[in-house]
Amino acid sequence: MVNLPTVKQLRYLIALEKHSHFGKAAESCFVTQSAFSVAIKELENILNTSLVDRTNRSVVFTSTGTLVAQQARLAIFDLEGIIDITKSSQEPLSGQLKMGVIPTIAPFLLPRILPAIRMQYPKLELYLKEEQTKRIHQLLLDGELDILLLALPIDLINTESVSIFNDPFKLAYRKGTKLINPENFSPNKLNKESILLLEDGHCLRDHAMSACSLSRKDKISKFSANSLYSLIQMVDSDLGITFVPQMAVDSGLLKQTKVVTSELKEKPYREIGLMWRKSSVRKQEFNLLADVIRNCVNS
Repeated sequence: MVNLPTVKQLRYLIALEKHSHFGKAAESCFVTQSAFSVAIKELENILNTSLVDRTNRSVVFTSTGTLVAQQARLAIFDLEGIIDITKSSQEPLSGQLKMGVIPTIAPFLLPRILPAIRMQYPKLELYLKEEQTKRIHQLLLDGELDILLLALPIDLINTESVSIFNDPFKLAYRKGTKLINPENFSPNKLNKESILLLEDGHCLRDHAMSACSLSRKDKISKFSANSLYSLIQMVDSDLGITFVPQMAVDSGLLKQTKVVTSELKEKPYREIGLMWRKSSVRKQEFNLLADVIRNCVNS
């Protein structure tokens, strides 16, 4: 009979790849560094290969070690899937669920939907992580998150998604501004660097540029904001105009400012949806969650 690695050894290897440090990895697994090191060495003995190169300052994975760590993560996914199958068959949306949410959704949508989710599924333990799309996608693939609440469309590998509702973009500008004529707005008529957007890394920047047909890059300001709040403050100072999602407007983001909004002729929008790993066995549960959010938004 083949001597197989244990779940504990695989989890330790995944932690070591994440932290690249024996001490930090051991601490994350709540064991002593000596016990952690012994487990990794035992795993190498079982596999009859070196997984990491050890030095005094750092840990470097061998090429084989990197492949083994990737496969270990998939193995843990499959094992956790067994638990998910039994949980979902007993009572859907109960127990722990780790959700990643992007910053241009979290503060505006979560206060509306969380009470409804708690009321309908009181046994659900929902943990939230707010990060940009690229980061939460990686956490999803690493198994540290189960599902993402984000803006679509976006092409992310090894995922499935469901669209929940459309979030229209509104033209936002300071009341009385001379930068535009709101009644006859066209990006091409703007002065150079008149459009303010979020900084690179925020998918809202890309969605706004695509949905609002911003093909003239010279119209976009070299200055950018790291949050919608900061963006609105710049517009309130009449430094430029921008495009704001309706959910942010509905949340009261524009209160205590002189920023107003108007409809855009093209009626651009971004889709709000849920995304999960293709290998997840909780697809049916995630669609139930999408229904709760959809009903809450439409009510």
